[in-house]
Amino acid sequence: MTPPPPPQSVRFISDCFVKPPQLPPQSDHPLHLPPWDLAMLSVHYIQKGLLFPLPPHCLEIGSDRPAFIRSFLEKLERSLSSALAHFYPLAGRLATLKRAEPPLYNVVVDCANSPGARLIHAALDMTMADILSPTYVPAVVQSFFDHDRAINHDGHGLSLLSVQVTELADGIFIGLSMNHALGDGTSFWLFFNSWSEIFRAQERGAVDVVQLSRPPVLTRWFPENHPGPVSLPYTDDPSSFLARFEAPELRERVFHFSADAIAGLKAEANRQCGTTKISSFQSLTALVWRCITRARHFPPSQVTGCRMAANNRGRLEPPLSPEYFGNSITPLRTAATVGDLLGSGLGWAAQLLHAAVAGHSNAKLREWNQEWIKRPQVYHMDKTFDPYSIMMGSSPRFDKYGNEFGLGKAVALRSGYANKFDGKASGYPGREGGGSIDLEICLPPATMALLEADTEFMAAVTVS
Repeated sequence: MTPPPPPQSVRFISDCFVKPPQLPPQSDHPLHLPPWDLAMLSVHYIQKGLLFPLPPHCLEIGSDRPAFIRSFLEKLERSLSSALAHFYPLAGRLATLKRAEPPLYNVVVDCANSPGARLIHAALDMTMADILSPTYVPAVVQSFFDHDRAINHDGHGLSLLSVQVTELADGIFIGLSMNHALGDGTSFWLFFNSWSEIFRAQERGAVDVVQLSRPPVLTRWFPENHPGPVSLPYTDDPSSFLARFEAPELRERVFHFSADAIAGLKAEANRQCGTTKISSFQSLTALVWRCITRARHFPPSQVTGCRMAANNRGRLEPPLSPEYFGNSITPLRTAATVGDLLGSGLGWAAQLLHAAVAGHSNAKLREWNQEWIKRPQVYHMDKTFDPYSIMMGSSPRFDKYGNEFGLGKAVALRSGYANKFDGKASGYPGREGGGSIDLEICLPPATMALLEADTEFMAAVTVS
């Protein structure tokens, strides 16, 4: 019997480091990080990217594809440099400021002493169909991102932003790895959107410095009675507060929910509760929570949780700008026994989630920050997310398919190894828009098979 061919692997071609054309005067001072940022030091970088088709002329026999790729990389490098002028902390590195008396252990961003963000060119002998056709996301997609398994504290030595451009036979994948201690998903996509805006402006003949339609707000938010910096209660040994998480064997699948299916879930959840207040995403989250819990076969008395990443910008008083660049999220937790969750309807679960979101107030956010400053602690994946719960991350509200780099609209969004575990789900807008949603779900193989056989769940899924 002929053995199967070895799996394809990504080939590294070249890399360089990219700096902004010039740094502002304030970059000479360390950027102090508030509690929401420092809590992220032990989790992974954010890794998201977009798959674009190559122009048809690059696929023709006799075309000068290498020249096109060289020109494309040069444009990416130029526009990335310009983007970093607006987001200059991403060109820096983390640094730890220590003092014996009075005691100080403070992790900051050193914006001045760094080689910059990393830009990588790589290649893979596979087609877009090889990536998108399988039911489960191929493991090779994890190789489309730099800083594999790196945690944010590693940003002392690693770039805080790395861009990997991977050539396929008929496409290009642009994968970004951004240090999560510098920003959340809102910040990540603000940077991606801004970089794309600059690329398009320069294609139209703009100069290196492009004025953004949504410039980032880089000033960090600290509670008024503790304007910073925050000293961490740690020693010279970072291993005393860091933990590296290795995920179990997982299957990762992207499920598509049409706009009609989402509208149907929302209408049913609200009808069951006699209200109109439950949102589309709360209704979808309730469905996922119920169906994954059913697939796990826990006893009725087991308590199961559902966490949702809540954006705090508009909940603070006064509110933060939507363009606030940093972390401003809280993983809201709702809990119920398995018996109650599965014995009640979709609306019951959605109403629990809605109540958690509605109760997420300015007072609670300030209380969290005050308690954290008294007793600082960083998130650990294995402790923050238990095996009886699910976590809904990312958001279908982010503008993900509006990013274009002269290649037209992306055909798909994929993510790396980072921050995945049993029960992690990430919401993306469907490519066709209109309120459709793609949901990336990670589960062990046996649990995934049971979810795929769940009639309530699959009735809402559009199977292509």
